[in-house]
Amino acid sequence: MGPESNSSEPPIFKAPPAPPAAANTGAIRPFADVFQEAGSEKPIPRKRVFSWAMWDWATQPFNSVLLTFVWVPSFLVSPFFLDPAVAASGVVNGEEIDCDTAANATTEFCRALGSLDANLGWGIMIAGILIALLAPVLGQRADATGHRKLMLGIFTGLLIACQLAMVFVSGVPALFWFGVAMIAFGSVVGEIAGANYNALLVSVSTPKTVGRVSGLGWGFGYIGGIVALVIVVGLILGGVLDGTQSITFQLIAAGATVWTIIFSIPIFRNVPEPPASPDAKKVGFFAGYVELVRSIGRLWRDHRPTLWFLLASAVYRDGLAAVFTFGTVIAGRVFGFGFTDLVIFGIVLNLVAGVSTIVAGRLDDRVGPKVVILSAIGGILACCLIVFFGASAGKGLFWAAGIALALFVGPAQAASRSFLARVTPLGQEGEVFGLYATTGRAASWMAALLWGLFIGLAANQTLYGILGIAAVLAVGFVMLLFVKAPPRNSIQS
Repeated sequence: MGPESNSSEPPIFKAPPAPPAAANTGAIRPFADVFQEAGSEKPIPRKRVFSWAMWDWATQPFNSVLLTFVWVPSFLVSPFFLDPAVAASGVVNGEEIDCDTAANATTEFCRALGSLDANLGWGIMIAGILIALLAPVLGQRADATGHRKLMLGIFTGLLIACQLAMVFVSGVPALFWFGVAMIAFGSVVGEIAGANYNALLVSVSTPKTVGRVSGLGWGFGYIGGIVALVIVVGLILGGVLDGTQSITFQLIAAGATVWTIIFSIPIFRNVPEPPASPDAKKVGFFAGYVELVRSIGRLWRDHRPTLWFLLASAVYRDGLAAVFTFGTVIAGRVFGFGFTDLVIFGIVLNLVAGVSTIVAGRLDDRVGPKVVILSAIGGILACCLIVFFGASAGKGLFWAAGIALALFVGPAQAASRSFLARVTPLGQEGEVFGLYATTGRAASWMAALLWGLFIGLAANQTLYGILGIAAVLAVGFVMLLFVKAPPRNSIQS
């Protein structure tokens, strides 16, 4: 379907009147001109908005099921991919030995598992470098040609292909590196697809509704990922799937592939392509890097809040990511959460985050994204400090703090996308959201570094790592204070 000029769909959001034309200074375009529907009373159909949000739902199994919770930790870096003799040496009296103890850490079995972890890390690191190098240039080309949906389709297709290839990764050592390559390449194409998906936000929102629409997408992503995770874990715990068999994980990859195919269709049928940038130059791939440097220079001269926001958000987004990455480590090491505890904890937190993100989108449109982000980061900082100073209270405190923290994480992420959409120049959406992905990757080492540093300084007490995460969040909070907020001339009446 094309744009719904005569659609009978009920409107979900209505565009505000066009603002007065601004002088053609060649600097910042009028705020509302960033949006496809700005300057018109034509409503945005509900179908278009939900079709856009469904892409987040469609692609979350790769992150939640394959990368984070099931396929990688329980399969790719497990004894499946060790030499059979080495794998057998790690089983004593029918139980796998614990590699976290000093006595077992030096065994051949535990060293081999550590090698799998390290090799996976190298693969993910290479993926991060590729994302940083490719995302903004490919975004610039999509802006210049007006083919953001085409780019989204290409890279969504590549993500689907990666998931399908993982179906053929059986649990034999010879296929380990192929599995790593598919996870790493899937991370690359998924991130680039996400940059083009974010750029389409202007096709499904207005200055008055961008916050709630962004929140809807993030919320769908959280909830979709957790629904998929609940299905997988339920099938394993219910005995339908056997976690000790390689075929189980191959079937999980197949299920994720089908899920992504089905739920990604609506965005391509119902969301229109934003117009091509009239100013963007159509250049070759390598010349795109020259244009990228020039674009950063133009942002510095003409649209400085956008550039400052990219820098500030890179810092605090690293802290947000670390909250989930290392939160489960703290839960297990400090508060004694077992596998089942962690799965239930993760499901609850992601459901809370998903619902709060959808609700908080309306608050974004009323008070502005900067207020939402600062409030959320402040709340997360408070939760981190409560966990650190109140750790002796045990699991109950961690559960309470975790749920409170989940209320803030999603809104901070969604409002960040809303903020950037509001301050992005017309026709540069793909490039700027590519830079958003790049800056996030460029800063992704900070929280991990401070996490390890604080633990090391505290004689390997894991709890102290939370102070490293809090420090990164605090720096991002301060940086954001100095970023000029976008106009709020579209607050919901």
